[in-house]
Amino acid sequence: MSTNPKEKTLPQRLHHNARVVKDHERTRQFYEDVIGMPLLATWAEVGQFPDFPERPISYCHTFYGLADGGALAFFGFADPDVYEAYKAKVQSPFNHIALAVSPDSQAEIKQKLEKAGHKTTFIDHGYCQSLYVQDPDNMTLEFTSDPKNAGEIGEWQARTAHTTLTRWIAGDRKPNNDMRHR
Repeated sequence: MSTNPKEKTLPQRLHHNARVVKDHERTRQFYEDVIGMPLLATWAEVGQFPDFPERPISYCHTFYGLADGGALAFFGFADPDVYEAYKAKVQSPFNHIALAVSPDSQAEIKQKLEKAGHKTTFIDHGYCQSLYVQDPDNMTLEFTSDPKNAGEIGEWQARTAHTTLTRWIAGDRKPNNDMRHR
């Protein structure tokens, strides 16, 4: 049994991240057929929503699995006006979800995405290598793999993260990433 108090209070893992989608089949094809994330659960439900108090709303909630037991989840609505009310707004690429993958899986995912007609972007940040793609509902996904020296980088960041953040907040904007490959 651990005596580290942080292990008792920190979240264990991402359970799920949820988004609203227009077309569940298009979403299933992208996540299951192209990316390879299995459909784990589908919940068909009816509920009352504050934005639509006059009627019950039919919706479907799907979950696509991650290796650690977490999932990406998606809500689809039977009525187009409900979708329009709840759909995500298109955001900058800085608002995204990043999924850890091995370098081999990253290369395989890139190949599958491009074969299926999806545009990808690759960036070597130095501390990780990232493959970016937009899903069918314009959510930016990042498939990231760690370099061989990720442990050393993590240890260095654990020692310096607070100092760097304090310095940056105070106005010193000097970069500390000399590992980035352009």
